[in-house]
Amino acid sequence: MTSTMPDTPQTPGLAAVVERVSAARMLATVHELARDHYAGRRVGTPGGRAAAAWLAEQLRELGAEVELDSFPVTDVRELYATPMLEWSTGGQAVRLEHRRDFVEHLASAESPEPRTAPLAAASEADLHGRWVLAEAGDWAQACERAEAHGAAGVLTPRGTDAEGWMPKMIAGPATRAVPIIALRTDQHARLADALAAGPVQVTGSMPLRQISTEGHNVHARFPASSHTRGAGTGPRVLLSAHYDGVGDDPGVRLPAAADNASGVAAVLEAARVLAAGPAVRADLSVVFLDAEESGAWGSAHHAAALPSDTLVINLDGAAQLHQAASVEAGGPVHARLATLDQAARLVGVPLRAGAMASDNRRYAAAGLAAIGIGMGMPGYQTPAETPDRVQPDTLVAAARLLVATVMLLNT
Repeated sequence: MTSTMPDTPQTPGLAAVVERVSAARMLATVHELARDHYAGRRVGTPGGRAAAAWLAEQLRELGAEVELDSFPVTDVRELYATPMLEWSTGGQAVRLEHRRDFVEHLASAESPEPRTAPLAAASEADLHGRWVLAEAGDWAQACERAEAHGAAGVLTPRGTDAEGWMPKMIAGPATRAVPIIALRTDQHARLADALAAGPVQVTGSMPLRQISTEGHNVHARFPASSHTRGAGTGPRVLLSAHYDGVGDDPGVRLPAAADNASGVAAVLEAARVLAAGPAVRADLSVVFLDAEESGAWGSAHHAAALPSDTLVINLDGAAQLHQAASVEAGGPVHARLATLDQAARLVGVPLRAGAMASDNRRYAAAGLAAIGIGMGMPGYQTPAETPDRVQPDTLVAAARLLVATVMLLNT
C-alpha cells in the first residue's frame, strides 16, 4: 500500500510517521501467534499464557511499562474430545463430520459416551429414551419436552459460514439437562426426510463441559515519552485488541489468525511507530485482552481500573478490508469521531457505521468513550482461519488509521 497522505498544519510530519508502518513486521506477528505452540490461544490454556508472555516481551522491547493482570473467568465451554454423530436407516449408516456437518450446541449437557437410540420428531408423544429432532428455532421448547420425558438428546438445525464451516464458540446460554447437537441445515432436513420414510437410529456423543479458569490481560504504558508530552496536556488514549482465540479442537488446529492475531499485530505496530515517532501529547497505553471469546471478561475487568476520561480504540480484526472498516461508537465518544473520520480520510481508509460486538462494548458500558473498529474476519473460529488469509494491505490500513488518529488527537 502506498500513501499520498499530506501533512496537516496541526501535525507536521504525520505523512512520514505513517509510512513507517511495516506490513512485514505485522505479518510476522500474525504468523507467530498462529503457531502450533499457542494451540489457538484459548483463555486459561498454556498456549494462551504463552501468547500473553510473548506480547508482554514485545511491549517491553518498545520501552513500555508492562503489567500482566490476572482475573477469574467462569463458564468457558471446553470440548475435550471429538464428538460423534451418525444415523442409520434401512441398514445404511451415515457418519457426519464435526464442524462441517454438525457442531456442539453451547447449551448441551456433557455426554462423553456415544448413545444410540431411535429418532423421534419433537411433536411425537413418546420421547422417552429417543433422540428428538427439533424444528428450526424451537430448540429450547424441544429441550423442555426432552427433559420432561427422559429423552436421549436433541438435534437442532444450524447454518454455516460462507465456506461451509460451523464456527466454534466457547460462551453461551445456561446448560440444559440433555445433550444437544446442532446439525447443518441441509443435514437436518435430510434426517427429517429419512424419519418420514421410516425408523431412524441415531448415535451421538457430546464431550463438552464448563470450566472456570484464569485470564491474563497485558497492559502497557509508554512513560518514556510522557515527559515530552507533558503531564495532563493531552487526552488519555488506550489502544486495545484481544489476543485470545477459541482454542484448538481435539486434534484440529484453529489458528485464530484473523480473530484476532491480525488486530493485535496492527495495534502492536501502531504502538511501535508512535513510541519511536515525534512527541505527541496523548497519554498512550496499550492493552492486549484475554477472554473476549468467552464473554469479554478481560475488558470488563480492565474497564473498571481506567480513568473516566480515557478514550478507548478497540481493533477486532484487521484481515480483509472489503469496502470499508466497520465502526461502532459507544459512551461519550461522539466528540472524538470527527478525529477518527479525519484520520481515515487522510490515510485512505473508508469507514462505515456497523455493529462491533467486541471489547469496546464493555468499555462503553463502564462509561468510557469507546470506538470499536473491525476489518473483516475470513473463516473466523474455524480451521480455515490461517495467516495466509490475512491481507498485508489491510494490516497496513489498520495500523495507519490508529497512528493517524492518535497523532491528530494532539490538535
